[in-house]
Amino acid sequence: MNIDKFKNDHTTVLATVAELRKLVESGVAQNAIAIATKIVAMSGAIKGHLAAEDQYLYPTLSKSTDPAVSRAGKQFQTDMSGITAAYGEFAGKWNLAAKVAADPSGFKNHANSIFKTLHQRIQQENQDLYPLAERA
Repeated sequence: MNIDKFKNDHTTVLATVAELRKLVESGVAQNAIAIATKIVAMSGAIKGHLAAEDQYLYPTLSKSTDPAVSRAGKQFQTDMSGITAAYGEFAGKWNLAAKVAADPSGFKNHANSIFKTLHQRIQQENQDLYPLAERA
């Protein structure tokens, strides 16, 4: 299975998270417009990535004749639902510059939490799931 697009999506998301971290370090309130704009853009990329995983990657892996691959596909899909909900809540809460500027510390705390979750999930997919997908 060719998963180059999934890998590229991960690179894009991690690059955007790095850009957001720099903006946060430079000042949340001062960069509220850029922060909200990047969150909206990243949300579109993440939604597209998740849709492709749900429609193509997970079902393909789940149907594998290799029990380890099938089990991993099902488990990763199940685990993703909580992360998807948490990211959706984050993006909905901080999608406007006024919201970001009104609560810089709240944004920073929430962003750190969700960015850590995204980073961990991407690393897990890159290290554990994608090698299985490449041999499926």
